[in-house]
Parts: sequence; C-alpha cells; structure tokens
Amino acid sequence: MAVSSSAMTFSAFECRSDPDFSRTDAPSARKIKPPMLQGAVSAYGLSSLIFKFPPNFVRQLSNKARRNCSNIGVAQVVAASWSNDHDAPGFKPAAKAADAAAAAAASASAPVEAGVDEVVVAEKAASAPVEAGVDEVVVAENTTSHPVAAASSPVETGVDEAVVAENPASDPENVQSEASPPFKYASFLNSDGSVAIHAGERLGRGIVTDAITTPVVNTSAYFFKKTADLIDFKEKRRASFEYGRYGNYTTIVAEEKISALEGAESTLLMASGMCASTALLMALVPAGGHLVTTTDCYRKTRIFIETILPKMGITATVIDPADVGGLKSALEKNNVSLYFTESPTNPFLRCVDIELVSKLCHDKGALVCIDGTFATPFNQKALAFGADIVIHSATKYIGGHNDVLAGSISGPEKLVSAVRNLHHILGGVLNPNAAYLIIRGMKTLHLRVQRQNSTAQKMAEILEAHPKVRRVYYPGLVSHPEHQLAKKQMTGFGGVVSFEVDGDLHTTAKFVDSLQIPYIAPSFGGCESIVDQPAIMSYWDLPQVERAKYGILDNLVRFSFGVEDFEDLKADILQALETI
Repeated sequence: MAVSSSAMTFSAFECRSDPDFSRTDAPSARKIKPPMLQGAVSAYGLSSLIFKFPPNFVRQLSNKARRNCSNIGVAQVVAASWSNDHDAPGFKPAAKAADAAAAAAASASAPVEAGVDEVVVAEKAASAPVEAGVDEVVVAENTTSHPVAAASSPVETGVDEAVVAENPASDPENVQSEASPPFKYASFLNSDGSVAIHAGERLGRGIVTDAITTPVVNTSAYFFKKTADLIDFKEKRRASFEYGRYGNYTTIVAEEKISALEGAESTLLMASGMCASTALLMALVPAGGHLVTTTDCYRKTRIFIETILPKMGITATVIDPADVGGLKSALEKNNVSLYFTESPTNPFLRCVDIELVSKLCHDKGALVCIDGTFATPFNQKALAFGADIVIHSATKYIGGHNDVLAGSISGPEKLVSAVRNLHHILGGVLNPNAAYLIIRGMKTLHLRVQRQNSTAQKMAEILEAHPKVRRVYYPGLVSHPEHQLAKKQMTGFGGVVSFEVDGDLHTTAKFVDSLQIPYIAPSFGGCESIVDQPAIMSYWDLPQVERAKYGILDNLVRFSFGVEDFEDLKADILQALETI
C-alpha cells in the first residue's frame, strides 16, 4: 500500500510521507500531534510495554521503504527483546541499577526531558509537562478509560513522537514484547489450516507492530545500548540474539508455526533440507556411533551417511522400510544412537510404522527421526506416533511456491537445542527474506495440500488402470504394500505419485517430453506440477546396473501434482501416454 501525499497516522507510531526523516530542525508548523493512544494500547495489551527505535532507525529506511506500508509499516516496526526472568522476584539486571532513580523520577512533579532515540516514562498522575525529543515513543499505562486525558498538565510532542503517561514501575531499559505464550491456539483454532495461518502471529510475536503480516527483519547483528546490557546478556539476565547467525525475529515466527502444526516444543529452521539433515546427524550421533536408515531415501542423504559420516567413525545399518526384524537385529548387535528414515520415502513412497519403530528404538535407548517432507504436517504427525524428531525440506510443500530453500527440525527443546548449538557453529542460516516466504507459504498450505492429495489420489487410480503404465507407487492405493499402515498414520497421502511407464529409457523420456503442463525439474510440493525421470535426474552418473540396485529403473517417473485443475492435468497425462 503506497503512502498518500498526506501524512498517515497510526496508533502509537507515525507514518509520514516526508522523505527527510532525519531532520532535527523541522519547523514547528510541521509538528504532528498523534491521536490518543489509549484505545490501541489497551486493545493490544501493551499497557506496560516500552517501545524505542534503535539509533538511526528511521534514517536507515530507504525512500522506497518509507513510502511502502505493506511490508514493514514505515517507522512502526521496532526490534524488541525480552527476558524469560523478567517477572522473577528480585529480578534487577546490573544495567538497571544506575537507572532506578530515573525511573522513579518519572512520577515526580519535575519536568522530564528525553533526548533523541530515547523513551520517556511518566506516571499517569504526573502534573508536570513532559517534553520529548525526536523519534521518541512513550506508551501509557491504561489505568483509566482515558489515560492521556487524566494527566492534568499539557503534553508537548515534537517531530515523529508520541508521549503518554505510564506506570513508573515499568522498566525503561528492558524493551519488552509479547512473545507467543505456550501453545494455546487449541482454545480457539480447531483445524491445522487455521493454526498454520495464525500460529506465531495472532497471540503475539517478537516484533512489535500493528501490521497483520510479519515484517522482514534484515539485520546481521543486534546492538546493546551500553556495556552493562551486554554483561547482563552474557550472564543470562537479558535475552538477545546478539548475532544474525543465532536468531532472527522473522524466522522465529516461521518456526513457531511449524512447532504448532507438529505439536513440538521447538523448531529450528535452516538454509535447506540437507542442511537440517546433516546437522542433525552430526549433532545426535556421537563419533564412533551407529545409526540405522532405510534403503529407499533421498540420494544425497544416503551419500552423506555412506561417505561423510564414516570419516567420523560413524557406521550405519541399512534396512528395508518394512524390515522390522532387521531393525531389531541392528538394535541388538549395535549401540544404535539414531534411527533415521523418511515416511513416506523418496521416490517409492514406502511407509514406516512410526509407532512400532519408536517403541523398539526407545526400549534400546535409540532416538527416532522421521523425515516427513512427503507427508507434510497436515497429513502426518510423526511426533504424536512416538518419533523424537521430525524434519522437513520446507523447500517443498511448506514453502509451496518453488521460490525458497529451507529445512526444519522439530521436537523436544533438549534435542533441538543440541542441533542448534552445532548449527550456530556451522552456519547454514535461513535468510529472513526466505523465512518470510515460508510464513507466506504456510498460510495456504492446507488448501494446497488438500488439492494435491485429491488430484494425486484420482490420478494414481487412473494411471494404475492404464494399459501403458506397468506399476504405480502411491500409499493411497490398495495395491501399495503399506496401504493399511498409511491409512492408520496419515490423513492424506500427498501430492507425489511415482509410476513405471511401459517402455524403456527413451520411451519414458518421450512421455515426459510430451507433457505440456508440468516442468521437468528436481523438486516437488509446489503450486506448479513437476515431473522427472529419476534415472536421468538423480542417478545419471551411475550405470544402469547400479541404478537398478536402488530400484531406479529407466522407465520410472516421479510426478508431483501442483494445484492446477484436475481435468487439465488428467487430459495432459493421457495425451502424453498416447504418444508412446
């Protein structure tokens, strides 16, 4: 939304069209007196919050950003930090001691003056005038129906400022924000679709703004106002991300959405799905340890397990996804730290009995990690069936628009923290702009997955009956070896169908090339349909006999259904089959 030529007034913050926000000598005629703030303050429960702009915050906004309110709300967004121990009895960081007198003085009758980029806190009943400088914001304690009117003395505001009265007990140094409380969405959101839209945002977030959408916080580091604040942070009395590699306010919103969908205590987002997988394996399997994985899986994951982990003395047992006996044997013969698998798997969509393998592994002290990328959090809740960790390539369904790379790890805080500690060393940080795309994508995730489930199911049935298709791999088909298991632990079977065409490598390639709607590409889960021939796309570097060891035949096709009209996709596939 472009800013009009006249000034726009927001509760608590100003949005001005004046391109020169840095002027401190603005003529008095340009002063803008904002309306009373008590309504907004009380409505959003911000009565005791203190807002302040970082130094030069307004000056750093580009002209384009100043004129655009759709993303960051022009001069509304303020970085906020909070402390988990703020409400603890006797809590008083060292950084606050020197300012205790100043906070108390806010309720006195003497005039209070605040400088640039500072916060003025005043008692509601204060009778003296309050003068504030440029770029200041003071929030009022809502103790009456009209807190501003209750102040008996005039309040003067300068350029881009808002001053109201506040409880003197408020801490002027520790910027507070309403972080999302423990998962409470179940009290008023009854579906995963609603949770995906509102989790991490509707009940509060770490960015103080009245914008509906979460702003993108593009920063590489977070500042401390003074050394005492830094010491408080180092001694764990104050919370801060400190550095961009350790956290970001936009990314946290995306993480909380995934946690809410998975029913997880914590989620960590990384730069890609492989980044998440490799960091998890290195963090949770000790040097010299042993893990169990399955034959059907993403090839790059298998390469990492077979070629990189052995350099750390880590060995692996590889079993069929349905080989419960093989799992029991591996657990008996080895000191297994982790069972790592996909469910459904790539590309044959095999399903693992998550509840059973979790019980077997836990009895032997091993952890269970399920890669649920092909399922999505809507179709399968791996943690609810006993898995310890669930990971996703958020590049796929969660992002859903073929425009972002990301990977997520969800589970208990203790386990996710172990991965996070290694992640802070290795890097692989998700860009906040990518986090914004994940947030955006998740708000339509349930709609997309519902369409993709439906299209894939109907097309799988049509393909299975087609004379030019030898075999179809899809958990929703009765012919699938784990169909009953899939029905037990999944509510939908996903948008990917793999099938074998009646022909050789070249015949199959002709079918793929005859398709007009899907793109030939190495991904899945997006709005656009995608098709690939695994023998060429993923295994072309191996000879045919080696590819066959992994079940990758030359006539295998993996089709990811997008959200296009079903009849259009059906007609396209049928006409392509007619060409061979």
